[in-house]
Amino acid sequence: MRIEQLEHLAAVVQHGSLRRASEQLHLSQPAVSESLSKLERELGVTLLDRRRTGARISRQGRDLLQHMVGVLEAVDRLRTAAGDQTSAARVVRLGTVNAATATVLVPALRAVQEEAPDLSVEVLTLQQAQIEAGLLEGSLDLGLVNVLDGDDTPVELTSTDLVRGRPVVVLPHDHPLTERDALTVEDLRAQPFITMRSGYLMHRFVHRLFGSDLPRQRHVTDGAEMGKVMVADGLGLTVLPDFSVRGDPLERAGVLTHRPLRHDRTGVTLVLRQRREARTAPAVRAVTLALRETALLAQTAQTAQTAAAPAE
Repeated sequence: MRIEQLEHLAAVVQHGSLRRASEQLHLSQPAVSESLSKLERELGVTLLDRRRTGARISRQGRDLLQHMVGVLEAVDRLRTAAGDQTSAARVVRLGTVNAATATVLVPALRAVQEEAPDLSVEVLTLQQAQIEAGLLEGSLDLGLVNVLDGDDTPVELTSTDLVRGRPVVVLPHDHPLTERDALTVEDLRAQPFITMRSGYLMHRFVHRLFGSDLPRQRHVTDGAEMGKVMVADGLGLTVLPDFSVRGDPLERAGVLTHRPLRHDRTGVTLVLRQRREARTAPAVRAVTLALRETALLAQTAQTAQTAAAPAE
């Protein structure tokens, strides 16, 4: 077994195919494939599921992945201690559903940049199921997802609460309904409405909120960021977690505002998920710490703002 074989496997897991891994490694695809085939024969297991759409780590490979990562981390520490300046820059891959981008994620990235300038974070906007699959197969290091009260965490992942909030109605700052302190379901049914596509938490919440009687005029979009842009352009109202709206550039500019839902006490939480591993890479720990610290600041500010708001 050679260290480069483990590096080849890590590259395939990260980039999702032999072809992209070969490009990143500056090797031919047959060379990488043969390297991994030899490793599979030596270990006596199938490490990759090779498909026409790409290569993904197998279940057996996933069970061994944390041990391989441990070896690579040890090698990286040895190279660093020896002053080897040719070791690869640290990259953390983070999947997000675009929640609390302005209040948690961006400030955390800024803190990481200041504290560890050689650490890079690759942010991918995905649906929750894609994020959890990426964490399980090893193509993602961290995931930011929204959950409702009572939602379970996959047994192979850990979950850390970052910010807790509630769903709110997002509307243009000059909309007539901004005169009200809180809005009802009936208020929303009478308005053009923007809902998230199936697979997003707010899609599930909105269908629970309206039941079978959805607003007659509605649009469907893919994620909170586009939803906020559509609201700003007057295409309708939407419902998002309050921490997805507070601090958003469109809110700071006075383009968007939000109102609570009357008689609704649903809790929604932004959580940080990652693989359940014995050891975590130092780069991943650094990003995790930054997210938790900025989330604490955001939650404190949100609690103060909620306490100062008028009662419904």
